[in-house]
Amino acid sequence: MNTQLERRGISQRALDIADKVEAFVRDKAVAFEGDPRCGSHGPSDALADEMKALARTAGVMTPHILEDGSHLTQRETAAVLIRSGLSPLGPLACHTCSPDEGNIFLLGKVASPELKERFLPRMIDGSIRSAFFMTEPASDGGAGSDPSMMLTTCKLDGNHWVINGRKTYITGADGAGMGIIMAKSDDGACMFLVDLPDPAIRIERVLDTIDNSMPGGHAVISIDNLRVPADQMLGASGEGFKYAQVRLAPARLSHCMRWLGACVRANEIASAYANRRMAFGKPLVDHEGVGFMLAENLIDLKQAELMTYWCADVLDSGAQGGPESSMAKVAVSEALMRVADRCVQCMGGQGVTADTIVEQVFREIRAFRIYDGPTEVHKWSLAKKIKRDWKAENAG
Repeated sequence: MNTQLERRGISQRALDIADKVEAFVRDKAVAFEGDPRCGSHGPSDALADEMKALARTAGVMTPHILEDGSHLTQRETAAVLIRSGLSPLGPLACHTCSPDEGNIFLLGKVASPELKERFLPRMIDGSIRSAFFMTEPASDGGAGSDPSMMLTTCKLDGNHWVINGRKTYITGADGAGMGIIMAKSDDGACMFLVDLPDPAIRIERVLDTIDNSMPGGHAVISIDNLRVPADQMLGASGEGFKYAQVRLAPARLSHCMRWLGACVRANEIASAYANRRMAFGKPLVDHEGVGFMLAENLIDLKQAELMTYWCADVLDSGAQGGPESSMAKVAVSEALMRVADRCVQCMGGQGVTADTIVEQVFREIRAFRIYDGPTEVHKWSLAKKIKRDWKAENAG
């Protein structure tokens, strides 16, 4: 699926990596899509380990991180992560999945040399999974889309910080080997790196959710008097939101990349079905109602691809990319929801069965519209920017 858009501004090395990833996902990862180890709370760790072993052999483990530890550009990363998303299992197999991909990016940008040495090698080689502890239960009045509502606290006690609170929707916490925890001190938000499991961090339950592509599912967590050495804080007390912003814009875009790949594949399956399936004397694709839906899919997929690469270029320019990543997140998630819905509709009854990945992609994309901020929150943020910009332009 090497497109003209991909080839512009992307090194041949990165395009070669993307081609290898696509070949691996189509030839190896796809074969596991019906595996019984894919459960309601995500693929089992045994299945993940088996696929990761194949990825290492194929040379596509964590493919966006080069041998010298450097990161591909965001445009190059898009070319690779879109390909990894061609199967819901592809990001897990290639270790480009959330939250690991975003956590690796964050540590590479802001962690101390000591913390990088301690955590990054195991994260990059896929020997451990990670989790990001930020969202809190609405029933407690804690932080969701508004991180300023954070209730989880951290207090300095000698050379340790003591953390208490509850978290929810923590992806992959069950089975993770390390975590990044956000808490609030008297100075403001803080971010800590911790080894997992830890007896002070208890999984209350793993939620039953609409999506199931991520190992460990999404958990509700209690943190009771967790003691973390002071040197495991990222930066200084009160700098947590600043570091969260380093992670959030690229992480939003990475979701766009992976799920764009999934919808490309879902559309392939729906298109093949519409060309093979006969109804009323001709293939479904020849019926305008079906053919037009598939045509609209091509339009939405191309627009999603354009938005993804545009935002990648903004991030590659050195800009923080907050508004641009909000625009991309809204545009891509909404376009892909339309694509996934049409794929199900084109396939009729077959589209709602687990005989293909189309129904899973539909479920996953519905959740994607909420991941890393719902559409409405991003629109609200953009509206605030419009107001700020107008006031600045009309001051005095």
